[in-house]
Amino acid sequence: MVTRTTGRYDAALSHAERGAHLAPAGLPQAQLHAWALLPALARLQRTDDADQALRTALAELEADPSGTAPDRFGFDQPELALHQAEADLALGRHQQARARAEASSAACPDGTGGWTAATLVLAQAEATDSPQDAAQRALHVLDHVPATRLRSTARTRLHQLATALPTGHAADLTERLRTLPTAIDHHGHAL
Repeated sequence: MVTRTTGRYDAALSHAERGAHLAPAGLPQAQLHAWALLPALARLQRTDDADQALRTALAELEADPSGTAPDRFGFDQPELALHQAEADLALGRHQQARARAEASSAACPDGTGGWTAATLVLAQAEATDSPQDAAQRALHVLDHVPATRLRSTARTRLHQLATALPTGHAADLTERLRTLPTAIDHHGHAL
């Protein structure tokens, strides 16, 4: 995750492949394929390999007896849909990204980290075709999630969205981001 977040996709892929090789079958394999391999491959524009990683994740999740159990802790369908949406977005599949992000967002309680992530990925998928909707969606997140609860990944998605939106649609979001309090760690120090 760290190497992918810092844009080192080849290293991220290498770590993901190593993890997938060592992970036991079922849920751990599903998670490694969807959470680690799929996004790294998508960022590297390796479409066929990304699609194969997704197929493997789905097969492993289906084979795991507790893989889709409701309220099971850990990797679940909304998280899988979020990873699919992000991969689709990286691969330029905006309509698929929209549908999967909508499904992920709808399955998460409002205001949670999962809901925030999925809603912002949905906004990113809408940025080109529906910039007003994308901007409103981002502002809705900022209205409903206290700044102290915004994860660094949410902040990154918000800034990426503000940059991606046409100028006329980004003004309110850019202003809200400018006045957003600095993120702090659990000791109260600025990040």
